Amino acid sequence: MPQTVKSVRIHEYGGPEVLSFDDVEVGDPGPGEVRVRHNSIGINFADMHTRAGRYPLPHLPHCIGAEAAGTVEALGDGVDYLAVGDRVAYSSGGHALPRGAYCEARVMVADRLILLPDEIDDDTAAAMTTKGLTAHYLVFDVYPVGPDDTIAVHAAAGGVGQIICQWANALGARVIGIVGSPEKESVAAAHGCHHTLVRGRDDVVARVHSLTAGEGVPVVYDAVGADTFEESLHCLRPRGLLASYGTASGPIPPFDIFRLNQMGSLYITSAAFLWHLRNREEMLARARDLIDVVTRGDVKISIANRYPLANAAQAHRDMELRTTTGMSVLIP
Repeated sequence: MPQTVKSVRIHEYGGPEVLSFDDVEVGDPGPGEVRVRHNSIGINFADMHTRAGRYPLPHLPHCIGAEAAGTVEALGDGVDYLAVGDRVAYSSGGHALPRGAYCEARVMVADRLILLPDEIDDDTAAAMTTKGLTAHYLVFDVYPVGPDDTIAVHAAAGGVGQIICQWANALGARVIGIVGSPEKESVAAAHGCHHTLVRGRDDVVARVHSLTAGEGVPVVYDAVGADTFEESLHCLRPRGLLASYGTASGPIPPFDIFRLNQMGSLYITSAAFLWHLRNREEMLARARDLIDVVTRGDVKISIANRYPLANAAQAHRDMELRTTTGMSVLIP
């Protein structure tokens, strides 16, 4: 039977003020679908891009958000690998599953769901799924981090940054974390960074080169974008890789690719979630590794902020001011 639930939607693109707390109707699942009751909803910077129109939605009004954790309420035909009452998490991440996690419950395709063990609570699952799967493909595929590496990570006190730093540390790498304010320095240091640098206080490029005997690092992970792009390039050793996976400060401006030749035959990749989790098998393999590293305690999920679902606009304001650290969740 259809039920009415609360949902955070946008009716037009814009700032946090366009987020609307609406009543919507949720029906029964069809073939290959489930209905999930959300217990916790993850917040990602991509949600701000969706709200602003950079990642367009198929139509308006539309619920936003890409990840959540909750309980299976109902099963559609053909779903034989889940049961009513199962605890699950998911990340849409640009796949066939449309965005729409900022709600109390939704109907969705079943094959994007990840079964949760008892050791992972709902808030942790909602906070870590998108960020942890992103960190996995960055440190295992985009640049396979090993024990002989020294790496640099921008936004090291942020959600993905904390996971990258801890995971790379567990793999034996030396981690240089770069943060945007002195207040975030201790957070990065507590989450896997051997060295922490503060943009605006430290000469980041000079310090990275001094920490690597003048060579530079083989990889820089950069989620900041416009503000850090040049800095990241200058931190690289010859044939080093800039792994750009976000643009929190704005899009990277047009770039003359021949400069990569002049700077040491450098590489740049725009490492998108979509192309690293193309099917259920790949998603589940990464999820198993993520759950394992979290349950072992090698990666700790730091939830710094919890907001009621109705306060999603304030959560967006706080993230856009870049005053938050760690992860934030919405509670339905």
